[in-house]
Amino acid sequence: MEVEDQLTRLLDGEGSEVTGVDVHPDQAKPATLRKTVSYIVCAIIFNDKEEVLMVQEAKQECWRQWYVPAGRMEEDESIEEALRREVKEESGFDCQPLTLLLIQEQGPQWIRFIFLAKITGGSLKTQDEADKESLQASWWDRVSPLQLRGRDILDLIDSGLKYRQDAWHPLTLPVGLPCSHVVQRLVLVFSNAKQELWVLLVKAPAQPPHLPTAAAVKTHSMMWASNLVVQEALGSLYYDHDVTALGVLGVQHHHHHQHLHGRLQSSRSGEDGVCFNMLALLVPDPVQRNRDGEKLDVVEPSEPPPLANPRYSWHRLQSPALTHSILRKMKTACTLPIHSLY
Repeated sequence: MEVEDQLTRLLDGEGSEVTGVDVHPDQAKPATLRKTVSYIVCAIIFNDKEEVLMVQEAKQECWRQWYVPAGRMEEDESIEEALRREVKEESGFDCQPLTLLLIQEQGPQWIRFIFLAKITGGSLKTQDEADKESLQASWWDRVSPLQLRGRDILDLIDSGLKYRQDAWHPLTLPVGLPCSHVVQRLVLVFSNAKQELWVLLVKAPAQPPHLPTAAAVKTHSMMWASNLVVQEALGSLYYDHDVTALGVLGVQHHHHHQHLHGRLQSSRSGEDGVCFNMLALLVPDPVQRNRDGEKLDVVEPSEPPPLANPRYSWHRLQSPALTHSILRKMKTACTLPIHSLY
């Protein structure tokens, strides 16, 4: 079935085209870099001694303090291109992104992509090469005293070390597919005691039922989009269930360069958006009460809750391989984490 083929692609990190925004598209503006959205890239890079690459800041507000290579994505870049440029400008090294480690967000206006990367060339930037990007670069053993710009990077460095020692999710890099908004595509799973699985689908004009998408809005964390979908689908039954976000299956972003009259041009039409393919679990609230506030005995349901909105439907998975793959991701923390800083 087409839905299960799409699910398989998402679980394999391949991505899938976003054909529109299903839930409250009127509440979000199309993504325009540095106007409605801001993307930051951050590189965690180690040498053979497990020392981490650090750069000394040249900005007046954090003069001579140390941080990992990081900066804002520019208008003519993909996410990975931005990472390579920032690392080169600030440290002197060429690098290759290996995987996303973590995504941090404060709504669509501030999203940070943290990568684990490796050195492929170049040389360590010295004080003689100081410029507006950085004063110098150095390898840090994580023990010697160092004046840090922010202690938030300590957790990022620790995540990089842990991933090198025992990778908890597959190598995950952005997939080159365009998107007009910052969007969350929701893979909402319901499981019963027999480990049968259902996923939530939505209908749209001239489209077959598909996984629902919701645009992120400036006033809320991106996680809010999942709850919007479920609330629209379940109606009042939404309040009897918990939506547990398990993590990101993949990230989709596309920047297209085109040649015009022999010159490289940037195609800006609807290409600043990002789609986050999110895996989430719908579970009944373990404590339910009647109208008098008395606790009710909760019987584990054998089927997902009825839907209040005719746009939505439940699809029971037929593929044993797909069911096994989703169950494994549900039971183990093997998806890319996304943290809200709201």
